[in-house]
Amino acid sequence: MTDLTSLSALELVALLDTKQVSAREALDAHLERVAERNGEINAVVTLDAERARTEAAAIDDARSAGESLGPLAGLPITLKDSLMTQGMRTTSGAPELSDFVPEADAAPTRRLRDAGAVIFGKTNLPIYAGDVQSFNEVFGCTNNPWDVSRSPGGSSGGSSAALAARFTSLEVGSDIAGSIRNPAAMAGVVGHKPSYGIVSAKGQIPGPPGTLTQADLAVVGPMARTVADCSFALDLLAGADDWHDEAWSLSLPPTRSRNVSELRVAVWADDPYCPGDPQITSAIHGIADQLEAAGARVDRDARPSGFDFAKADRTFQMLLAGALSGGNSLVALEEMAERLKVGEDIDGGLGIAGATQRHREWLTNNERRLQMRARWREFFQDWDVVLAPVSPTVAVPHDHSFPETKRRIDVAGAQREYWDQTKWMGLFGLVYLPVTCVPIALHSNGLPIGMQVVGPFLGDRTALAVGSIIEEMAGGTRTPPGW
Repeated sequence: MTDLTSLSALELVALLDTKQVSAREALDAHLERVAERNGEINAVVTLDAERARTEAAAIDDARSAGESLGPLAGLPITLKDSLMTQGMRTTSGAPELSDFVPEADAAPTRRLRDAGAVIFGKTNLPIYAGDVQSFNEVFGCTNNPWDVSRSPGGSSGGSSAALAARFTSLEVGSDIAGSIRNPAAMAGVVGHKPSYGIVSAKGQIPGPPGTLTQADLAVVGPMARTVADCSFALDLLAGADDWHDEAWSLSLPPTRSRNVSELRVAVWADDPYCPGDPQITSAIHGIADQLEAAGARVDRDARPSGFDFAKADRTFQMLLAGALSGGNSLVALEEMAERLKVGEDIDGGLGIAGATQRHREWLTNNERRLQMRARWREFFQDWDVVLAPVSPTVAVPHDHSFPETKRRIDVAGAQREYWDQTKWMGLFGLVYLPVTCVPIALHSNGLPIGMQVVGPFLGDRTALAVGSIIEEMAGGTRTPPGW
C-alpha cells in the first residue's frame, strides 16, 4: 500500500472520499511517522492523539452513513503553535503560556476544522513568532531535515520542517516579515502569503490571547508540499472576518492566464541593495529562461516607476516596528526613545528604533507605503508576476545568540547582517502583495533554493497559477535525503 505520509493533501483527501483509506488509518500513519522521526528534528511539540482518534472515528462513521462531509474530512494536519486551538495547548513559544489551553479556535483553525480536518498536533516556532529561526525556552530548537545543523527557518519553522519530514501534508503559517516564505524556502516546501486582509488572523498569538486587532502587515496562509494544496487551502481560509461576514463576501479575481505563452513575467533576481548568493540568482534566471523558451514574455529589468529598494526597506522597517511595538510596555518605549535621542546604540530586535515612532511618523510612513502601492498597481497593468529571491542565502546554521542584531549570516563567503534575510520578503510584504514561494533547485551544498512568485494585490490566484507552472518546470518538492 502507498505510504500515506508521502501523499499530498489532495491525494489523501481523494482516498478518504472514496473510502480507500479511513480517517483512522490516515491519522495513525502520520502519528507513527511523528513517533519514529520527530526526535531528530523536534518539529511537532504538542500532540493530542486521543481527541484526534475520536474525531477520525466520528468522520469514518459519518462517511459510512452517507452523511455530507467537509472538503477536508478526515485529513490529519498539524498547525503552527501560534494559532489558538480549542482544547489543545497553544504557547506561541512563550514560557508564560506554556500551559495555556484556549477555550476557542483561532479563525483559521476553525475554518479548517469546519472543513473536516483532524488537527492532531502543534508545530514549533520562536517565542511570539519573532525570529527567522525556530527555537524557544519551552520546547527547544527545531532542526532542518535537510541538515540538522541548520534552521528550517522561522517563524513557521516547525511547520516547514513537519511538511518536509512528512509528518503532515498541510499546515498553516503566519507571515509579517517573511514567516511563511522564509521557512518554506529553507525547508524546500511551498508556502503562500496571501494578500493582506483576505484571511482573518483573529486568534493568533501575538497579541495576547483575546486580542481583536489584526496587526498591520501580518497575514495567515497555507503551507504544503504542492501549490495545488496551498491553492485549495486558501479557498477554505479566505473570506470576510466575523466583523463583516453578515454583509461582505470575498471573490478573488481568476488567474490572469494558465497559458505560459500569454504570461508577462518580470524578473528581479538580484539587487545591489541586498545581493544574494550567485547560485540563487542563477536558479531564478534558469526558471526565467524556461518560461521564455515556453513562450512567456520575460523582462529582467522591469521595475515599478521610480521605485527604490532601500527606501522601501526603510519604510518596511518602520511600519514593521510599529506593528510589533505592542509587545513593549509604555515605560520601555519611553526609555528607548530617550536613549535613542541622545544617540545611544541600543542592541535589540528588528526595528527597535521604529517602535518608538509617534503616530504622526507612522502616518507619514503609511503614506509612503500607499504611494508605493500605487506604483505597484500601475506596474501590474503590464506584468502578471515578479520572480524574486526569498532570501540572499539558503538555510542558515543555528545561532541562538543574543542580541539578534549581533548575529551574522554567510552569503557566498561574505559576512552579512542577520536581518538581511528579511529584506526581499519585506519588499513585497510592505505593499500587501500575494506571494507564492516554490522550491526551484538545490544549492551545491545540497540545500533547497526557494523563489518568490509575486502577484498583484488580490491576484493570489495568479501567483498560485504561475507558481504551479514553475513547480512543474522545477520538478516539485523534493524529499530530504534520508527522509
